[in-house]
Amino acid sequence: MDKAKLLAALAAPALIFHQWMIWFYAPVAQSGPVQKIFYMHLPCSWWALVSFFIVFGASGLYLITRDGKYDRIAGASAELGVLLATLALGTGSTWARAEWGYWWLWDPKLTTTLIMWYVYAGYLVLRASPVGGGRKALICAVLGVVAFLDVPLVFFAAKLWGSAHPDGVARQGSGMIAPMWHTFFMGLGAFGLLWGGMLLARVRQVSQRARLDALLVWDEQ
Repeated sequence: MDKAKLLAALAAPALIFHQWMIWFYAPVAQSGPVQKIFYMHLPCSWWALVSFFIVFGASGLYLITRDGKYDRIAGASAELGVLLATLALGTGSTWARAEWGYWWLWDPKLTTTLIMWYVYAGYLVLRASPVGGGRKALICAVLGVVAFLDVPLVFFAAKLWGSAHPDGVARQGSGMIAPMWHTFFMGLGAFGLLWGGMLLARVRQVSQRARLDALLVWDEQ
């Protein structure tokens, strides 16, 4: 069994078990059942940031080596990052409506996250543009490196400027008890397995497409 299928096979029961932990193991918080969105929201947020870090690293390696595999890894990871960031924004907005009474607040943490989403969505639009292959890969690599500047701002926004958004799950006085922590870490692991399987599968798809495109160019010659 290849790695992508293995990770997918492990992710399915892990995600099911995580859902069981959310609804039957983790206690209901003081804010009510809506707090359980947290167990989906945070894994999406964390793995989105990991995805964008992969974009940064792969883009840097492409600039150094000009090896097309790093460009493909960056593109696949950016797609996953935008998907997970979209889910994080959606679940966070739903949670905010219940907790704060507003779907959205323009505070530093949320604003920098939305900017990050727009930047990487623009990165994907650039990748889909008809610019020539080598030139497009180079431009995307530069943008993949520069775009990462916003990621640390998202991570540290609450510390730097203050925020209605929680400063982090490990902050003092978070009120999380052991079953909550267990559920949280199970979610990180389950989403990590899913993320890894999807990334490997997408990189393979993009690599196969690149080989087919190369064959078509060769045939035309």
